[in-house]
Amino acid sequence: MNKTWLITGVSSGFGYELTRQLLAKGDTVVGTVRNKAKVADLGEKYPTTFDYQILDMTDTPAIQQVVKEAFEKHGKIDVIINNAGYGLFGAAEELSDEQVEHIIATNLTGSIQMIRSALPFLRKQGHGRIIQISSYGGQVAFPGNSMYHATKFGIEGFCESVAQEVAPFNIGVTIVEPGGARTEFRYGSAQLAELMPEYDGNPAHSFLAMLDSSNVLAPGDPSEMAKRIIESVDITPAPLRMVLGSQALASTIATLENRLADFRTQTELAASTDYKE
Repeated sequence: MNKTWLITGVSSGFGYELTRQLLAKGDTVVGTVRNKAKVADLGEKYPTTFDYQILDMTDTPAIQQVVKEAFEKHGKIDVIINNAGYGLFGAAEELSDEQVEHIIATNLTGSIQMIRSALPFLRKQGHGRIIQISSYGGQVAFPGNSMYHATKFGIEGFCESVAQEVAPFNIGVTIVEPGGARTEFRYGSAQLAELMPEYDGNPAHSFLAMLDSSNVLAPGDPSEMAKRIIESVDITPAPLRMVLGSQALASTIATLENRLADFRTQTELAASTDYKE
């Protein structure tokens, strides 16, 4: 049975690959972009099943309008994929106020408002799946990437809570945590702070080697990652998290094991603050 999907940020990366695969198998995609020219090829090839709209993820009223019109026009939306977002690199001190505010508004607040806008419609139709594209950077933090991690750690907490709220309405939530992939996120769309010489040679600038495409390319295959994301909507109950990429999974497990080991050393400290009855 064909599905209808609402996907943000479909002009490149995972969004484009997801849309391409879904349209090829006969599904309908409502996609949001900032530049329609970037998806004109798909619009020409799939004029009846690809409905693409301009959307700035920092504009909450516009998000609400796009969601409302999508449900009204197509009757139902089976899957919402929050994909739009970008990376911002640089030490915390190097970032401008505008850069800090914009990445929060796009990656975190925009994703939150998209989900909030869709929930009344999903609840009314009695089913739905929400897929939040996060990153293994929602669990593992690296220097020089503080604000990106802030948005991903934040959206994961939001989604984990919402998943429990909406499960009784037959709405599933999945957080997707990809590792490095060969998309424009790493090789084209990444934004940099104005770098300070004081941080030269500092771990905060280690990302410069990662962003250099002349070095070893990211291991993740966007096409295969998109396939796994699409397949996940047929898994019941919805998996709360999906880590994509062997390196990402190994790094996540190591980080969580270290975190647990640290917590386990704090048993006496934690108990010392309880009331002594």
